[in-house]
Amino acid sequence: MKIENILMVGAGLSGAVIGRRLGDEGHQVTVVDSRSHIAGNCHTERDPDTGVMVHVYGPHIFHTDDEDVWAYVNRFQTFKDYKNRVKATTGGAVYSLPINLHTINQFFAKTMLPDEAFAFITQEQADTSIKDPQTFEEQAMRFLGRDLYEAFFKGYTIKQWGRAPSELPASILKRLPVRFNYEDNYFFHKFQGMPENGYTDMVARILDHPRIDVKLETPFQRGQGDGYDHVFYSGALDGYFDFELGRLGYRTLDFEKFTYDGDYQGCAVMNYGEEQVPYTRITEHKHFSPWESHQRSVCYREFARAAEVDDIPYYPIRQVAEKALLADYVALAETTERVTFVGRLGTYRYLDMDVTIREALEAAEGFVSARAASRKVPTFFTPPV
Repeated sequence: MKIENILMVGAGLSGAVIGRRLGDEGHQVTVVDSRSHIAGNCHTERDPDTGVMVHVYGPHIFHTDDEDVWAYVNRFQTFKDYKNRVKATTGGAVYSLPINLHTINQFFAKTMLPDEAFAFITQEQADTSIKDPQTFEEQAMRFLGRDLYEAFFKGYTIKQWGRAPSELPASILKRLPVRFNYEDNYFFHKFQGMPENGYTDMVARILDHPRIDVKLETPFQRGQGDGYDHVFYSGALDGYFDFELGRLGYRTLDFEKFTYDGDYQGCAVMNYGEEQVPYTRITEHKHFSPWESHQRSVCYREFARAAEVDDIPYYPIRQVAEKALLADYVALAETTERVTFVGRLGTYRYLDMDVTIREALEAAEGFVSARAASRKVPTFFTPPV
C-alpha cells in the first residue's frame, strides 16, 4: 500500500472520522480548520463562571438507529442517557412538544383518549379538502388543522426560515412527529444520549492518532491542496470555488447569552411559537447534562436570520434558486481533481450527527477501496442534488 499525504479541510465530525480511518490505514493526515477549536458546530466547552458544559453553537443531541455509528462514538466517549423533552410557550401557556396527547388535551381543554384524539384531529381539525399538500402550510393544515398550526408552527417557522410557511416545501413539516399518546421524547430513535465530557472531548479522542496532525486557525485556500495526494473538503461547497458562481443561501443563528442563579426555565429547550416574540427558543444548558449539579445556569436566546458573508452557516435553504445554483456548483466540482466534498457544508444538506458520521465512515472506506482497485476517488460519495 502506498502511504499518501491527505489534507482534511475541517476539524468537525466529517474531518475527524475520515482522518482517523485513513490514519489507521497508514496514511499521513493533516487536518486544518480556520477556527481556534476542533469539533465544528458541535463544539462544547465549560463555561468559566458556572462550570456548565455549554454547546457553543446551539444544542446537539445525539440520536440514531444506526448501531455501528452508536458503537463508533462510544469508542471515544461515554454517552450518558438523555431524552430531549421540548416545551413550547404560546398563547400564554406552556405545552409539551412534539404535539402529543397531553398537548392536544391541554390545548383544547379536553380529556380525550388516544382513539378519540385521533378522530378529533383527523375528522374535525384537519383540512381534508387538501389532498396533496405541497407547502409547509398545506401540510400542517391537512394533518393538524389551523388551530395547532398557528399556535405551534406558523410563527416559529416564519422566524426560523424568514419566509411564509406557504413558500416552504411540505417536506420540512414531515420530519415533525405527532403522537396520540403521552410520549414526549422528541426523538424516537433506539439510541439517544449525550457525551459525558462533551463533543469536543470526543472529537479530540478521534483525532488523537500519531498519523494525524491538526492545525487550527489555518484558513484553507484552494492552492493549498496542491502538495497533497488527495483533499477531503468539508467546508462550504461554494466557498471552495471562491463563490465564483454566486453564494448558496443559508440561515444562521445569533445567540444572546445570559446567566441565572438557580434554574431559569426547568427544561433544556423552550420554544416560542408566536411571531411577535423575536427569538425562536431559549436553551438552558445545564439540563443537557442532567447527571451534573450546578447552582447557576447558562441560557441562550436564539435568533434566526439570513446568513451574510462573514456569518457561520447553519441551515441550507435549498429552495428552487438555491438548488439550481447547487447543480451548477456540483458540475464545477466534478471537474476538480483529487478533491472529495463531504459533510453538511460540502454537500449543502442538513445532516444529523449520526448521518454525518455514517457518511464519513463510508467516504473513508470508499477512498480505501478506490485506491485498492486503482479507481478514481469520487468527487461526492453522497450526491448533494
